[in-house]
Amino acid sequence: MDAFCSDCKRSTEVVFDHSAGDMVCSECGLVLESHSVDETSEWRTFANESGDNDPNRVGGPTNPLLTDGGLSTVISKPNGTTSDFLSSSLGRWQNRASNPDRSLILAFKAIGVMSDRLGLVATIKDRANEIYKKVEDQKSSRGRNQDAILAACIYIACRQEDKPRTVKEIYSVANGATKKEIGRAKEYIVKQLELEMGQSVDMGTIHAGDFMRRFCSNLGMANHAVKAAQEAVTKSEEFDIRRNPISIAAAVIYIVTQLSDDKKPVKDVSLATGVAEGTIRNSFKDLYPHLSKIVPSWYAQEQDLKNLNSP
Repeated sequence: MDAFCSDCKRSTEVVFDHSAGDMVCSECGLVLESHSVDETSEWRTFANESGDNDPNRVGGPTNPLLTDGGLSTVISKPNGTTSDFLSSSLGRWQNRASNPDRSLILAFKAIGVMSDRLGLVATIKDRANEIYKKVEDQKSSRGRNQDAILAACIYIACRQEDKPRTVKEIYSVANGATKKEIGRAKEYIVKQLELEMGQSVDMGTIHAGDFMRRFCSNLGMANHAVKAAQEAVTKSEEFDIRRNPISIAAAVIYIVTQLSDDKKPVKDVSLATGVAEGTIRNSFKDLYPHLSKIVPSWYAQEQDLKNLNSP
């Protein structure tokens, strides 16, 4: 919704503060209209007008992670979207606001957008919000790259929910944070959580199979090749192959595609998995002695395996 702002001297986008009943200019932070209203009824009214009927979404009246549980920030754009929440105009509005929950709402929105881009389920998004809230409560992350902190919260949440994503996948949706910064932020957050809990943080166990279907989909592999890759990577865990599970997954995918009619060059496998070409080559060498026991016999014959060339 737009309204005329007397400070900006033009029609501007507005932000609704449902806990205070204020309508705020997103450009300058001026309170354009203030009402003393019943929070729940205003939420219903706004939901009916905007089509957002989920009171439990981040920032909604029942969000348990917010101190007042009742602040919802919504920016209405001409095209109907609510993205670009970290725009400079909203940032200026946030700086002029006094409610501490607003910074949390922006962080939760950032986590929500990154999670949606990665196709993550709500439980992972909620876990990432909880992790961020714990770190924020300790007031120890100030001065650190907040984009990296948010991205690292998602990385940790994925691990804890047994739906791991690679740092490169997280980096692909992060807003300006490098892979190195995300890695450092992850280590920092884990340390902070361990200090709070007084025990080590359970990060779950990564298996090569956790990434197979997604990586294979990135390469557009046929169903029977995907099935062979999944079986092969599961069998590979029976051998002492001292490689990162993601590297093993990439090497197995390369091997399976080379045994099919739709061969994929190592460069394409590298792009689809985020694993360096040199790492795929080295992992291939480690897997090669075990290929006859790893690759399912219904997919390839022993002679085919012998003729397989290193990438």
